[in-house]
Amino acid sequence: MRERSAMALWQGRSKRKPTGGRRRPHRSKRRAEIGRELQQTRLGEKRQKFARARGGGRKVRLLRSDYAAVTDPVKGKTAQAKILDVIENPANPHYVRQNIVTRGAIIETDAGRARVTSRPGQHGVISAVLITD
Repeated sequence: MRERSAMALWQGRSKRKPTGGRRRPHRSKRRAEIGRELQQTRLGEKRQKFARARGGGRKVRLLRSDYAAVTDPVKGKTAQAKILDVIENPANPHYVRQNIVTRGAIIETDAGRARVTSRPGQHGVISAVLITD
């Protein structure tokens, strides 16, 4: 796999039309069209990274975490729970082996099985809801 840390991910318009014809650019690339590299959240001791957002604000990228804010829908209570394992990840089946947590992933916590509802790489926190079987 090629490293893309130094290279920007340009997310502008495609050079091809849906019909396959060529689209001529009417202007050059803009800095606002650059995308960010994907941040994969793994299990482990909490580690964060901060990215500058448009307007000077900061976005928190969660790189590693071993705790999740788990909500019990029956009781309506939320508490911190330790993440034990990643059970299933509909985003990519290989993420389960690598213990990568994304939105929609099913994790095993000490409170029970839960589905992740937040986007850890963008929100900077793992929020989950207990699954009632």
